[in-house]
Amino acid sequence: MPEQPYEPEGAIAGTGMGGAMDLGASEAATLERTPGGPEGTGPAGRPRSLWSDAWRDLRRNPVFLISAVVILFLVFISLWPSAIAPGSPLKCDLAKAQDGPGPGAPFGYDGQGCNVYTRTVYGARTSVTVGVLATLGVAVLGSVLGALAGYFGGTWDSILSRITDIFFAIPVVLGGLVLLSVVTSNTVWPVIGFMVLLGWPQIGRIARGSVITAKQNDYVQAARALGASDSRVLLRHIAPNAVAPVIVVATIALGTYIALEATLSYLGVGLKPPSVSWGIDISAASPYIRNAPHALLWPSGALAVTVLAFIMLGDAVRDALDPKLR
Repeated sequence: MPEQPYEPEGAIAGTGMGGAMDLGASEAATLERTPGGPEGTGPAGRPRSLWSDAWRDLRRNPVFLISAVVILFLVFISLWPSAIAPGSPLKCDLAKAQDGPGPGAPFGYDGQGCNVYTRTVYGARTSVTVGVLATLGVAVLGSVLGALAGYFGGTWDSILSRITDIFFAIPVVLGGLVLLSVVTSNTVWPVIGFMVLLGWPQIGRIARGSVITAKQNDYVQAARALGASDSRVLLRHIAPNAVAPVIVVATIALGTYIALEATLSYLGVGLKPPSVSWGIDISAASPYIRNAPHALLWPSGALAVTVLAFIMLGDAVRDALDPKLR
């Protein structure tokens, strides 16, 4: 049967990004009144959606606002570190080794005489780059595989589920020690590839469950009855309604990947000198913790604040995208 155009109406409407809710969530949203419009509509009379409600809640959430400000600042110094930290992070003077704060060096100097402030600022670029690229890779790969398994089921679902179980059984840090110890490239790509390789099963399992739930909705059954192809049903009607849990998990996981990169670099299998990384600086400052604690404090604090900001952002997004929490 040739594919028929499908435009849902009435109770089964909600196939686009603007209507990404199940029936229960839609009924809950319509009970709220938006100033400037009737119940269930926005100020211009447009139907309310999960995404518009989520954005409204996020703007009122102080946790989201604080984490967003911190993350925007991290992105800024990652793109333009020289704007607030003039000088090179690789320029060191052994005569100033382990010295405390001074002019041009508010964080003092490390064991090699490098400016701790400059290295801390430049280290944000590595962490943010690894975290963002690893999260994108994990989200894309896990979402595609999980969505296909959840939609088609059968043998494909069984095979993917068993592969997922195998990857879940691999300890992440131990796997990194084994796989990255044989890599000679001193770039972020091996670290990112390792995170994608071991990180996609979590997103895949979340995406699979979301697709299985979404494909039971009435509008999906109606689309199939009208002759919509599998690709159209999956991309137009199921994916927009199943993507919210993936976004939440990926946002929280971003902070985890930043911490994982620092851990692997600290252990000597991630990035290596002369690369600039918070994990490298923490590892180099550990032997001098008594004589120069400032060299360890600042990169450790920057790492902790960064991870906390992304976890707070993920928690705020989760609360906003879960209609049951409203």
